[in-house]
Amino acid sequence: MILQTRFSPLPEIQTDRLLLRQIKLSDASEVFYLRSNPEVLKYIGKEPCQSIEEAAAFIGKVLTDLEAGDGVAWAITLKDDPEIMIGHIGFWRMDKSAFRAEIGYLIHPQHWGKGLIKEAIKATLQFGFQTMNLHSVEARISPQNLASAAVLEANGFIKEGHLKESFCFREKFEDTVIYSILNK
Repeated sequence: MILQTRFSPLPEIQTDRLLLRQIKLSDASEVFYLRSNPEVLKYIGKEPCQSIEEAAAFIGKVLTDLEAGDGVAWAITLKDDPEIMIGHIGFWRMDKSAFRAEIGYLIHPQHWGKGLIKEAIKATLQFGFQTMNLHSVEARISPQNLASAAVLEANGFIKEGHLKESFCFREKFEDTVIYSILNK
């Protein structure tokens, strides 16, 4: 079995309501909004994006990782408006020898509670397992992020562990909960 991590171009994924497409530099303003919004970043443990240029640099890293086979990420868009990015989702922190990757996602607050991220995760997992040949996928979230825990569990993820004070953000140690799912 071979782990497939290089895609050129990155295949689009369609669901009932969504089109997951390759992130592009023209998405910089949406990336800036998502990665600078305190509501979106509440449980992420990352400093907010400071400028459109910083957002463009993030997109550049996503594209470089895609080219190198070190990450795969899509812009989440509504099918009826595919040019407007409402979130992003993808795999990174790939452990190629274990056929394992971490999934991460963000979505615009106006789309919270509509089941869109659940739909995006389901489609992304299907791609990861069927096209990339991943054996397992993990997600690392804040224990306070109950909405993310619920959407992961709704997609079949199992809580595997709770790491105490596993990272430091703004001079405060924070816990991490790890969820995972196997390709079975």
